[in-house]
Amino acid sequence: MANDKLGRPTKERRAMLRGLVTDLLWYGKIETTLAKAKSVRSEAEKLLTVAIKSYKDTCTVKKEIKDAKGVKVTTDVVNDGPKKLAARRKIMAYVYDKQEQRADKESKPAFVARTEGINHPLLEKIFNVYAPKYSERAEKMGQGGGYTRIIKLGKRKGDAAEMAIIELI
Repeated sequence: MANDKLGRPTKERRAMLRGLVTDLLWYGKIETTLAKAKSVRSEAEKLLTVAIKSYKDTCTVKKEIKDAKGVKVTTDVVNDGPKKLAARRKIMAYVYDKQEQRADKESKPAFVARTEGINHPLLEKIFNVYAPKYSERAEKMGQGGGYTRIIKLGKRKGDAAEMAIIELI
């Protein structure tokens, strides 16, 4: 199904798949047609595999910063290593940038404090939540891949398209 044209020109099809993959990685679950779900599965699993193989690649660097009094202070900063940086750029090139939304009844200062220092929340979620989870699963169960599940829902009313839910396991 990865080569399925989904009844659209190439540019439109790629944009639609990017949007669906982005939503799948952000929300963890989406409802779509079966053909689209199978195409989304292929793309999402490739991106997750790239993240899983490189999420541990970090390096610590000493950096001098001036504090409030103007005194130079040396701190340790954790940067991405070359593999993780390449993976991050590859994923950024594919998925759309999602921004964190304020929760219901969350004050603005609380929202700012929660999202401080996070420029790309979707990438942080992929590298800090999904990659460690699936890496641990691969070590424990001895298998890689299979990060998504497709559940068939039946035919849609109106055009009788086969509907499905695709979710991250």
